[in-house]
Amino acid sequence: MGKCKVERYLCGSVGTNCYFLVNTQTKEILIVDPADNAPMLKGKVQAGGYKPVAILLTHGHFDHILAAEELRRAYQVPVIAYEKEREILEDPRGNLSRMWGVAYTLKADRFVTDGEVLELAGFSIRVLYTPGHTVGGCCYYLPEEGILMSGDTLFCESIGRTDFPTGSMSTLIRSIKEKLLVLPDETKVYPGHESMTFIEQEKLNNPFLA
Repeated sequence: MGKCKVERYLCGSVGTNCYFLVNTQTKEILIVDPADNAPMLKGKVQAGGYKPVAILLTHGHFDHILAAEELRRAYQVPVIAYEKEREILEDPRGNLSRMWGVAYTLKADRFVTDGEVLELAGFSIRVLYTPGHTVGGCCYYLPEEGILMSGDTLFCESIGRTDFPTGSMSTLIRSIKEKLLVLPDETKVYPGHESMTFIEQEKLNNPFLA
């Protein structure tokens, strides 16, 4: 326990959280949802003396992926996403970038499946498939560290929007209740927007999950 330090950087036009999962023993890091501003993120990597190992995407919306290509090229690391999110990543309409006048697409290097355990940067990371915000949305759970990267599935006392392409409110609620609320109460939840929370806090206070 305790070798993972989470660094949060606010990026992009809609206030998206990009996270570094830092192995404090090795300085290896995982970059979760590199939303935008690759130069700033590269500066943080350099300042910390970090070695990026992979880029993890919780889903394919443009506001979570715009810096991914530049970081992949800079550090020669793979971009990892859930297998059902391929079409959204590669479609400017599906990933909403066309709506913002960007028309951005991204090809992942590796697609993962529900329950798969990734051994990266000295961490064991369990992939939790949590569709509802998008058809291929997922969360990354580090059981030994008590950390959940929830993307736009679960927020502090809120949940992700379901009015975008492939979204479904009933599916999202089911994903959260079946995959996330069963985690230990003390699990720290790091969402794609706004502030950190805990599983217990969401069980007690989230009005969408009553």
